[in-house]
Amino acid sequence: MKQGKIVSGMRPTGKMHLGHLHGALLNWKHLQETYHCYYFIADWHALTSEYAHPDIIRESTYDIIIDWISVGLDPEVSTFFIQSDIKEHAELYVLFSMITPLPWLERNPTYKEQLRELTQRDLYTYGFLGYPVLQAADILMYKANGVPVGEDQAPHVELTREIARRFNHLYGEVFPVPDVLLTPMSKLLGMDRRKMSKSYGNAIFLTDSDQEIDRKVGQMITDPQRARKDDPGDPDVCNVFSFHEIYTEAEKVREIKAACPAARIGCVGCKKIMAESLKKGLEPVRAKRKELESNMDKVKDIMADGNGRARAAARDTMEAVREAVKI
Repeated sequence: MKQGKIVSGMRPTGKMHLGHLHGALLNWKHLQETYHCYYFIADWHALTSEYAHPDIIRESTYDIIIDWISVGLDPEVSTFFIQSDIKEHAELYVLFSMITPLPWLERNPTYKEQLRELTQRDLYTYGFLGYPVLQAADILMYKANGVPVGEDQAPHVELTREIARRFNHLYGEVFPVPDVLLTPMSKLLGMDRRKMSKSYGNAIFLTDSDQEIDRKVGQMITDPQRARKDDPGDPDVCNVFSFHEIYTEAEKVREIKAACPAARIGCVGCKKIMAESLKKGLEPVRAKRKELESNMDKVKDIMADGNGRARAAARDTMEAVREAVKI
């Protein structure tokens, strides 16, 4: 017996990388065993920052779906859909915008942070300010009981909870108030030890070739205190060792953990071992991806089926919403 419903989405703004895999997708894969899951491509959300260059959205949409299936998300168990194909989301977004106080949006810490950080883009738009209201429509449309998010997105889900309570107070009990399901943070940092992100240019992508993986791993920063091969290292602060713990077989990990502090293994050799382990670990994902890329009709059929299931659920919700609002 499954516990309830969860909803989560990804913005199609580029390729999936290891940060996405370990920070979200493997958790989604686990959740589909115990929840009814709705996973969607958030293409309208992508427009909030990519409105001047929308081509990336269309290019990324099916790439991301292929990655989802390749890492083990099951479209027969979970419902995959494309946000903009379910027009009911826009209708619910409009209705929620009528009851959402402006100060709720202006005090959102994520909004303030992104205005400070993404200075190369003009984000002073109505759509960007209203991003959490559209997100509330996405979540509440399927009467989600929980939303898996990282800590940075938790304020948005809290706003969704406030909107659900306000709607229910004004019009009657239509929506459950969803819980925040905090996703474990990925242990894997980017090549430069910052958060892995395509905007930082420090990401290892699921689609990278063997040669690209070798090159990127070779550039990774290890223990910053270890300047020479004969200096003792500390695996606990080494980014490469974090990858070993996930991708290298346990016996070899124990050997490296003992050899590094004694300077019996250098960083170059350690990286080569990790690169081979990483390529081996990603091989099933890349093989599945290759199979799906050669059968795009199947991928499109999967999305058409998921869109149909999502649309049926959305229509039922909107009937109840219209009746409650008397409109």
